[in-house]
Amino acid sequence: QVSLVESGGGLVKAGGSLRLSCAASGRPFSKPAMGWFRQAPGKEREFVAAITWNAGNTYYADSVKGRFTISRDNAKNTVYLQMNSLKPEGTAVYYCALGFPSVMATAYDYWGQGTQVTVSS
Repeated sequence: QVSLVESGGGLVKAGGSLRLSCAASGRPFSKPAMGWFRQAPGKEREFVAAITWNAGNTYYADSVKGRFTISRDNAKNTVYLQMNSLKPEGTAVYYCALGFPSVMATAYDYWGQGTQVTVSS
């Protein structure tokens, strides 16, 4: 069983930066990739970024490309999401997930409880 715990969310002004962390316990390497999703109130869960444990291949939603950076520290079983130039539309609960590298949430088997990110204008 894998447990994922997000941290680092909070309130930030538009244009500001925030770094999210996702700490995994159990056997996270049983699946090839970690992803970040976000969900705003009344909207579907949206893919943000993903990274593979082995090669470190990264994938980004067009909406965050150039502003967000996903990274991982395999020794710490931790994945990060560095968010720069934040926009108000980035306000959402951010979730990390373990599974296969995909834009589809159904490709991920384990999910954290989420961390709130609020971007003020």
